[in-house]
Order: sequence, then C-alpha cells, then structure tokens
Amino acid sequence: MSRNKAVVAALAAALLAGPGIAQAAPQTAPAAAPQARVGAADITWRLERAGSPTEDQRTAYDQITRAMNAAVARYNNLSDLGKAITVRYEPGVPTADANLNGTIRFGSNRSYMTERTALHEIAHTVGVGLSSGWNSLAGGGTWRGAQATALVRQFDGPNAKISTGGQHFWPYGLNYENEFSNTAADRHVQIVAAMKRDGM
Repeated sequence: MSRNKAVVAALAAALLAGPGIAQAAPQTAPAAAPQARVGAADITWRLERAGSPTEDQRTAYDQITRAMNAAVARYNNLSDLGKAITVRYEPGVPTADANLNGTIRFGSNRSYMTERTALHEIAHTVGVGLSSGWNSLAGGGTWRGAQATALVRQFDGPNAKISTGGQHFWPYGLNYENEFSNTAADRHVQIVAAMKRDGM
C-alpha cells in the first residue's frame, strides 16, 4: 500500500511540475481526520478562451491558469470532492464569483487571480453559500454539521466553531487574501469536504 502511495505521489509531482502548472506544496492531512482519498472523483476544470485573445486576455488567462491549477491540485490532494468546473475571464465582474452549476468567473482585478480566490470560489461550486444543505446547516450564524465542527475543534481547540454569514464561513473560509497560508488553505479544503459529508 505505501509503495502504491509513493508511486502515485511521484506521478502527481511529475504532472504538476510540467510547464505552465503551479505546483501546490506537499500536503499532509491531520492523522485523526478522515481525509484519505479512496477512489475519489477529482475536481476538473477548463478555461474558456477567446479565439484571438488580446494581450489583456492572454495575461489574465495565464494568471487564472496558475491560480486554478494550484487550487485544484490542493483540493484533489486533500479531498474526495468531484466537480467539473468551467472558468471564464469576464472583466465586468468586480472580483470573482461562482455558481453551483460549476461556473467560476474572474474579473479584471488581477489581485483576485490567486490560489486563495480560486479555492474560495471552488468551495461555492460544491455548495458553500449556495446549496439547500448549506441553508439547512448554516442558519443562525454557526455551522451545525458534526463532521466539520469536529474538524475545526481538532484544529483550534474544544470550543472552536465555524461561524457563517450569508454565503461565507470563517475561520478557514479564505474570504480575504490576508487569510491565506498553506496551513489555512489545507484546512479550508478539509473543512469544505467535511461540510459536504455533513450534508451541504
């Protein structure tokens, strides 16, 4: 089993190191968290591109590609979530947004074309803030699902909770760029996956 994991890790590292692909840092899930991937349906994504892109579009496509490759690699390393995502560059969008149907739109503000934003928007495509399960479990300002609550307590202590408001959660919701770190990003993915198991 450990030999198979080593082979998979080596193949994943080789694929991620290819040209134009941002490689996420090696990740380790907490030992007590049920994060082992068993035949998971991976998150996939594609970028809709103009036939004859302008210089602005080309630079946006490059930055979006780096952000999405890193975010999708992190989700696929640390969760068993599956989603087919379509990404668009739409300069009229103020920051970035996402839909439960799997669409993510990045606007012209380059400061939002980051892994942090991509992670956050992927969370929306799998249900954060948008699904009926979210509405059932996030009402009243605190997440009420047992698995995500147990996980945040593992991270932050026995009294920790996941606060909710509108379409967002915290801690680890990655709602702002200053919340990003490799640890916070890993925990974000693990919490979103736990929310999904809770019924989001």
